Amino acid sequence: MRLFQTVWFVSSILFVPLGHEAKFSGMDKVQKQRGSIVLHKETRDGADYIRIEYANSQAVALLLAQDTGVEMTGKDSACMAAAVFKLSDFYDRYSPHAYIDYSRVYMRHPKPKREYTLPEGYLELLEQKRYSPSTVKTYRAYFSDFMEYHKGRDIDRLKVPDINKYILYLVSEKKISVSQQNMRINAIKFYYEQVRGGKRQYYGSITRAKEYKTLPEVLSKNEIKRILDQLSNIKHHCMISLVYSAGLRRSELLNLMPTDINSETMSVRIMGKGKKCRYSLLSPKLLEELRQYFREYRPKKWLFEGETPGEQYSASALVKVLKEAAQRAGIKHRVHVHMLRHSFATHLLEQGTDLHTIQELLGHNDIKTTAIYLHVSSAHKAKIPNPLDTLDDS
Repeated sequence: MRLFQTVWFVSSILFVPLGHEAKFSGMDKVQKQRGSIVLHKETRDGADYIRIEYANSQAVALLLAQDTGVEMTGKDSACMAAAVFKLSDFYDRYSPHAYIDYSRVYMRHPKPKREYTLPEGYLELLEQKRYSPSTVKTYRAYFSDFMEYHKGRDIDRLKVPDINKYILYLVSEKKISVSQQNMRINAIKFYYEQVRGGKRQYYGSITRAKEYKTLPEVLSKNEIKRILDQLSNIKHHCMISLVYSAGLRRSELLNLMPTDINSETMSVRIMGKGKKCRYSLLSPKLLEELRQYFREYRPKKWLFEGETPGEQYSASALVKVLKEAAQRAGIKHRVHVHMLRHSFATHLLEQGTDLHTIQELLGHNDIKTTAIYLHVSSAHKAKIPNPLDTLDDS
């Protein structure tokens, strides 16, 4: 059965063909039963409050009546002191039961749009060569910086020493990282070698940074369980569980569609780096949770969507979800999304999974990239006798 023709977990049935809209009638009722909440700011007796107006939801009314700090003020209305109100916690608790309009209490100020200065043909060639949207965005910003730095000069007459001087400025003054240094060089080389058609070996003399190979940071199974225990919101729980259980990159999770979940083969279809498709593991335990999530949220396009239906869930929001859950779990060290992917690979290795299988699941081109987890895994190291403990035997 072709994967993209099927929604794999939308009901208690194992899978349902997309053409059978009648099967979704039960789902539509669930969606219609979800209530709505509108938050307002108000002042009473000189104190600031958040007024909570809700409709068509007995579940919301019950939760509000149970929560400490909430005062029921009338039919379909409650309030809470602004000093103790925390929007993120409120959203986590109530979003599974109602759509929340918080625009009257929180306004996101949009960043001013940046004006980019790019030579003719640069952006067009990036798009023609089908570079990923993230790479296009990065190259556009970095080469625009390069042109701004050399404002008033003809960039076609610049020499390699001029470029190296610019890179040195970024390193010493802007304190850019090693990876950013090399990415900026790639953006510059793209213009001179691809757009202008210059000789590759000539621009190859631009000084690159030596990348220091550090071992991947991983979380223990106990730490991951503690993080998941802190996620009461089913959408957040599904997202973090899926990143860990399938070894996903952040962008791979956000690009998933419902049709990428295959309950017949118990696999997840992933469009990875360089538009390479691969399949990874689907946890039976997570499949049931995904079914429940789908019944509650009914995403329109992406598997995980933001506040606006059909809008992709934001990367920054995902980072925030994990960071705050780790803090609530009492984890003191830094936790980031990619650590879940590293942990997936390391834990598989410690369970006895062979390296080539892990390579396929992660989508690595080179087995050497996967082999780095041998240095992280502690399973084989625990069996090595310490020489200090054998001194008495000599």
